[in-house]
Amino acid sequence: MEPLLPAADRAKLDSGSDAAFYDQPRFVTHADDGFLDRLTGVYGSVLDDGDRVLDATSSWVSHLPDREYGRVVGHGLNEAELAANDAVDEWFLQDLNADRDLPLDDDAFDAVLCALSVQYLQYPGEVFAEFSRVLAPDGVVVVSFTNRMFPTKAVRAWRTAGMDGRIDLVRSYCEAGGFAVTDVVRDRPETDPFVAVVARAR
Repeated sequence: MEPLLPAADRAKLDSGSDAAFYDQPRFVTHADDGFLDRLTGVYGSVLDDGDRVLDATSSWVSHLPDREYGRVVGHGLNEAELAANDAVDEWFLQDLNADRDLPLDDDAFDAVLCALSVQYLQYPGEVFAEFSRVLAPDGVVVVSFTNRMFPTKAVRAWRTAGMDGRIDLVRSYCEAGGFAVTDVVRDRPETDPFVAVVARAR
């Protein structure tokens, strides 16, 4: 697959290993409480009991609402953070900028969640195509973000865009992966702007 972002746009200020950058655990949340409460509410609007959930680019907390999930799988870059996440049933480590092929079966999930991390993806078209592959028909993907980031690790296309431009980027990622965007939830709880792009597999 031809990269969705040209080389200049996927460049990072720190071109070193992402795995090395995230080697030390960070037991913090990357947005304020208002953002996180809003995120849980959006998840609650699309998730049902029995759903199988992939929490991609996850950490030590998944912000999931109370449900009787069929399965919750966490993915991320830090072993200690994922091991501390009591919302997931299982987890795995993978640097999506180095390897986009998820070690997961086709049609294995009803929802893929990507919170506060999309800005770091250098090959988003390939990653979102994998999200589509592992989702069941009519599965949902929710991509959320704010204006916070590790600026040295965010791709240039993200760093140089405003919030409207970042929404457009995520729309293009979804479309490249074969999704149709069904909703963009946008508001400003407390101080961190909130955006969640909701898309369904075509």
